[in-house]
Amino acid sequence: MMNLEEIRSRFPILSREVNGKPLVYLDNAASSQVPREVVEAVDYGYCHAKANVHRGVHTLSQEATELQEKSRRRVQEFIGASSPEEVIFTRGTTESINLVASSFGTLFPREGEIILTVMEHHSNIVPWQLLQSRRPDLKIRVVDIDDEGCLILDQYESLFNEHTCMVSFCHVSNVLGTVNPVRDMIRIAHSHGVPVLVDGAQASPHIRVDVRDLDCDFYVFSSHKMYGPTGIGILYGKREHLLRMPPYQGGGEMISHVSFTGTTFADLPFKFEAGTPDYVGIGAFPRALDFMEEVGIGNIAAHEEELLRHAEKRMLEIPGLRIFGNSPHKSGVISFVVDGIHPYDLGMLIDHLGVAVRTGHHCAQPLMERLGVSGTVRASFAVYNTFDEVDSLVAAIKRVIPILKG
Repeated sequence: MMNLEEIRSRFPILSREVNGKPLVYLDNAASSQVPREVVEAVDYGYCHAKANVHRGVHTLSQEATELQEKSRRRVQEFIGASSPEEVIFTRGTTESINLVASSFGTLFPREGEIILTVMEHHSNIVPWQLLQSRRPDLKIRVVDIDDEGCLILDQYESLFNEHTCMVSFCHVSNVLGTVNPVRDMIRIAHSHGVPVLVDGAQASPHIRVDVRDLDCDFYVFSSHKMYGPTGIGILYGKREHLLRMPPYQGGGEMISHVSFTGTTFADLPFKFEAGTPDYVGIGAFPRALDFMEEVGIGNIAAHEEELLRHAEKRMLEIPGLRIFGNSPHKSGVISFVVDGIHPYDLGMLIDHLGVAVRTGHHCAQPLMERLGVSGTVRASFAVYNTFDEVDSLVAAIKRVIPILKG
């Protein structure tokens, strides 16, 4: 059984106040907070092993290199990849998707088609549109959702044809919390010979991910949503795809030999890691993974599920409050509006009461259009959140509604 008080004590920021009120942090879908041991690991890297990786024979460089490559092996183990060379370090989920679109996209047939879904984050829309701008014959096809916020799987399957060359979708919606049936979706795509990228940014903090069990071709996620440092992303790719893909960026680190007559590139995974990486943050990321496994990913998911159900019950007591996303398979996210109140105004006022939530379109404007709203308020949960904090959110909403409706 989780000791929530002990868990919270490991997150220094949770003891601070905002506007004279105890902080209630409910913006975890954007970025989770960081336990002390991760901060200490970052501190250790800067104080004891700050030297460029893979480039020096001196002790500090060797130690920094070992920290980074140990982290790569730890991520491989965490997601079940076949080998460390299938783990590419990036700056975040966004860069990971851009890498695949820019590099793997060069291999697509001229009249290829890409299948996306209406619930995608902009990071899983815009990179494909940029590719489309360079490849005008490339088409993007979009899967819709039903009124509960679930993907329409019959429509998804109907979009495949002889031109389909790629499928890319989120594991979990950052707005609706919908957990998509990724195994079935991957199986359908592979039955047509089509590779699949899964955006795992919202799944990896809450769900045990095994990339070989899913059989996805690419899986992408970010450290900063998993109790880890900012600016660290992961791209998992099947080795056979990564070998075929050209480098995403050019520069130091990713080369074998350079001359003015031509360049040869480094082996995997280094041909995709140009320039000096954030090796300090990368080296600290395993401490976040250790934290998650120590608490238990199943325990994290179960606790967030209880918070979600408690929040839904309490919030639906508020007249005029509407929740978007009622999938039977849902992660710890609640997006809502209150009739007659702009989401920004609601979020701003409850911040004065110490409650941190997200407002706006959540980088998912096509989904907002589908839902018929310009934006929502979003509360999202992590392992350190409590039932009392949910009640504080509800109390704050109830308190500011009369003020905003005047």
